[in-house]
Amino acid sequence: MRTLLDCVPCIVRQALDAVRRTTADVQAQTRVLRQTLRHLAAADYASSPPALAQVVHRAIRELTHGADAYRDMKDASNSLALEILPALRERVRTSAAPLETAIRLAIAGNVIDAAITQHPDRDHVLAAVEHALAAPLDADVDTFRAAIARARTILYLADNAGEIVLDRLLVEQLPAAKVTVAVRGTPVINDATMADARVAGLTEIVEVIDNGSDAPGTILEDCSDLFRERFGNADLIIAKGQGNYETLSSSRGNVFFVLKAKCPVIAAHLGCRVGDLILKGP
Repeated sequence: MRTLLDCVPCIVRQALDAVRRTTADVQAQTRVLRQTLRHLAAADYASSPPALAQVVHRAIRELTHGADAYRDMKDASNSLALEILPALRERVRTSAAPLETAIRLAIAGNVIDAAITQHPDRDHVLAAVEHALAAPLDADVDTFRAAIARARTILYLADNAGEIVLDRLLVEQLPAAKVTVAVRGTPVINDATMADARVAGLTEIVEVIDNGSDAPGTILEDCSDLFRERFGNADLIIAKGQGNYETLSSSRGNVFFVLKAKCPVIAAHLGCRVGDLILKGP
């Protein structure tokens, strides 16, 4: 699993990128950088990268008066994903294996990640789609299908804006009455919030809740009582992205992780290669 040592350069870059999105004031940018470095110096290096990112981005919001630094990027990502959604839905509809195709396309959306790529564009996303449809998928889809059929309640943990639009393709393969989608409670990086779930149209087809947290992952002790209750009672949990994997990979229960392995440490933990498409069950 990644440690904070692996993620220090990324966290510093994120901090500067976030504050530069909200202000051109060099003094404000300097204050954020200094505060980020202080947090890094005092950090518990046994904790998860999302836990430190939470602290750093919370400090940035305080210094920038609560600004959602990535709102413009999230809006652009959602718009791009909505443009290509009808064509991708048709590919699912005409697929000989619609559930597997929907899984692949949901993973393709995982490239829309400000922590990895600051400016994903249409060509980048379309290339990810074609790769996801053609590349090997490390998954036992039949076991996943059986878990869906058995479950009375399904909790789907969303990851990023833009990506959440493509998540809809997978959500549409699930029994809607059983499904609750969970998003972040407060803006952090470009993670999806309730506003993004509404734009994606998810609120029109399933129940959507927020987890009450501002971490770019799912740190259960930091989440709301409602979310923890839903998490504890869910028969099946589908968790998207590296942040959710990093914070929940040791949790007990019927959790399926859906992601693209984006860094060597995560790939080593999963026993795969960087870039592999993963559906990892319990």
